[in-house]
Amino acid sequence: MAGSLLGKFMGLMGRRSLAAGAGMWLPDSNGIHMMFMRFPLDVVFVGRATPSGERPVVAVHADLPAWTGLVPLVRGAHGVLELPVGTIDRSGTQVGDLIRIG
Repeated sequence: MAGSLLGKFMGLMGRRSLAAGAGMWLPDSNGIHMMFMRFPLDVVFVGRATPSGERPVVAVHADLPAWTGLVPLVRGAHGVLELPVGTIDRSGTQVGDLIRIG
């Protein structure tokens, strides 16, 4: 998890890869950048948590290449999951799904 401003800016920069099953949670975020990244990512933007703790998926970006710059801000997003490439396809995650981050 990267909760601070610096933590969110640094994110996964400097790492060579992201292990299968791993991910980075960026709470209260609605955009990311891919500058200085060494590897591509799948990215899932989620909305605010419901009373039961589930969050609606508001946008998905599969296989974002490294060094692409900023991903435009996603309206309604209140958190971002950065995941290994292929996670979105394998899970079938799509806009409107509900997920629980815990």
